[in-house]
Amino acid sequence: MGFAPLLAAIAATGLAFALWANLDMEVARLFYGVSGGFPANGALGHLARTIGRALPFVIAGAMALAFAARRLGLTRLPAPSGRGLAFVVLSLALGPGLLINLALKDHSHRPRPVHLREFGGAMEFRPFYRFDGACGRNCSFASGETSAAVWIVAPAMLAPPPWRAPAVGAALAFGVAVGVLRMAFGHHFLSDVVFAVLLTLLVIVATYRGLRLDKAPRDLR
Repeated sequence: MGFAPLLAAIAATGLAFALWANLDMEVARLFYGVSGGFPANGALGHLARTIGRALPFVIAGAMALAFAARRLGLTRLPAPSGRGLAFVVLSLALGPGLLINLALKDHSHRPRPVHLREFGGAMEFRPFYRFDGACGRNCSFASGETSAAVWIVAPAMLAPPPWRAPAVGAALAFGVAVGVLRMAFGHHFLSDVVFAVLLTLLVIVATYRGLRLDKAPRDLR
C-alpha cells in the first residue's frame, strides 16, 4: 500500500460522492428494501457485530501480552518488537480512535440512515461533506467499527513475509465485511464505510513509515 495511491483514492472517493450524493441513499434503499427494514437487526446480526467490535481489541491485547511475556522470558513464541508494538498501539489510537471517532463522528453531525424520514426516522439526509445535520454526537460519518476492523491490517503487516500478503488480504476482507454489516444495520452509508477504510489505511501506512518499519522486514521477533 502506497501513501500517494491512498491519497488519490480518498480524493476520488470524495469527488464521486460529492457529484453523486444520491448514491448513498440508493445503496441504503437496497438494504432497506430487502425486508421492508434493515436486515441485520436480528440475533445473528448482533452476534456478528459483537465479534466484529471485539476482535480488533482482542488482537491488540494479545500482541501486548505476547510482547510482555517475551521480554520477561516467559515464552519463546513470536512476539512483536518494541517498534512493532508501538506501531500497533499508535495506529489504533490515531486512526479509529482520534481521527474517526473523535475528530469526525462527534463533529460531522451526519444522521445515520435509520435516523432519516425515508427509513422511519425524523431527520433529513446530509452528504458526507455537510457538517450541519441534526445528529448531535456519535454520528454516521465515518464508520468507527469499520475503521477498527480495517485496523487489523496493522498487525497483519507485522506477519512474517510469507504470510504477510494473505494476512493483510484477510484483514481487509474482514474490515469490508464489518462495513457491509454496518450498512445492513442501517447505521452507516456507503461513503461512511469507504472513507473509514481509506482513512484508516492512510493512518496505518503513515505510522508504519514514521516508525521506519518499512526498513525492518522482520517485525516479529
